[in-house]
Amino acid sequence: MKLKPLTITILTFCVAAFSGMKAASAASFSVIADGLYNAGGLSFSPDGNLYVTEAGIGGSGACVPPASGQGDSLCYGTSGAVTKIENGKTERILTGLPSIALPDGTGAGGPRDIQFDTTGKPYVLIGYGANPTFRDRNLGNTDLGKIIAPDFNTNSWTSVADLANYELTNNPDGGDVGSNLLGFVIDGNKLVAADAGANDLLSVNIGGSNLQAITTFPEDILTNPVFPPSDTPSNEPAQVPSQGEVVRSPKAGLLSERLRQRPSQFATQPVPSSVAKGPDGAYYVSQFTGFPFPEGGAKIYRVGADGKPTVFADGFTQLTDLQFDPAGNLYALQYANQSAWKGDFDGSVIKIAPDGTRTTLLSGNGLESPSALTIGADGAVYVTNRGDRPGVGQVLRIENSKSIPEPDSAFGVLAIAALGVGWLHKKRELPNLP
Repeated sequence: MKLKPLTITILTFCVAAFSGMKAASAASFSVIADGLYNAGGLSFSPDGNLYVTEAGIGGSGACVPPASGQGDSLCYGTSGAVTKIENGKTERILTGLPSIALPDGTGAGGPRDIQFDTTGKPYVLIGYGANPTFRDRNLGNTDLGKIIAPDFNTNSWTSVADLANYELTNNPDGGDVGSNLLGFVIDGNKLVAADAGANDLLSVNIGGSNLQAITTFPEDILTNPVFPPSDTPSNEPAQVPSQGEVVRSPKAGLLSERLRQRPSQFATQPVPSSVAKGPDGAYYVSQFTGFPFPEGGAKIYRVGADGKPTVFADGFTQLTDLQFDPAGNLYALQYANQSAWKGDFDGSVIKIAPDGTRTTLLSGNGLESPSALTIGADGAVYVTNRGDRPGVGQVLRIENSKSIPEPDSAFGVLAIAALGVGWLHKKRELPNLP
């Protein structure tokens, strides 16, 4: 079973934070890019420049129904982009990429992540966030739900692999059909991607051959879950659940009678939001928990050579990205520190040392609904901030040298030492970045 609100966009939903996690020090940060539209993944190229994806705001083209079948449609445009950050200046280096979004420009599917291979060749992951059945039928031939290889010099690209179609034809987890690609990593000659809508981890050769599912992820059964108060207006306009999982009225935005009964057990489907390759050669997958977004309920999975996911670390909620640094430290990004229905979108960057010690580098203090992170050669952490909003997205550079380990921060983590060290109906034009 998949809860399809998460397939519309993973960055527009109710979230909660790792319980007990407190900022150990006030890390300093600077804003190095601003005015981004639904900013997603970011990566340094071999020449040292930083590139960030923008999912865009859809457009005035044809539309597809949201994954749940309820709420506003997602309409198509070519407002997706990749932006280059060089010497303090920003430039959209690739434009005209496919994008779909809700009428207000939120809930966007489009460019979600970018990675470079060892030769410097870029690859871009294009999200979708709906049932693949409607993609070609309603929108025609687009690159939504695919991995592409762009040419920045000619503002063009070629399609490498159609991951959304793989979900349509195979549906590895056997649940509702949907695709929402959010993050990927390059591992030698393979591209390994997390599909939140399909609830799986996929692998495909760089040339586009041998596309296959590595694994799927289990649902959770919550005991005595905490729900938003009855008759509370929803703060998550895109939070429309899948068939058979009606929890809110799409008109009134209120909890349904089912949840007013406060069930003692509730099935929820956390979904994979990103993937990183660890020092041990395994894949580490972050989890974005499902409604009602239990605090401390998200995990980091380790997927080894046998393809079976095992819990590596827990005690998080609403994780959107992971990244290892050269010393074997794992950085985890939380979208918010409490459920969005509480009205607070402060997020956190959490560092997990090889011995399992956790440190909060930054919590709140300007970090809001972040979607992705990467580690620079300078050791700083670079984060896309306000990644669920059009026109106000940022890239932050966070200092990573004066953080202090928290005395209780090892809760729920397995030691990394065993590894070794080694996320508008009327067409609008995007303005130029300053």
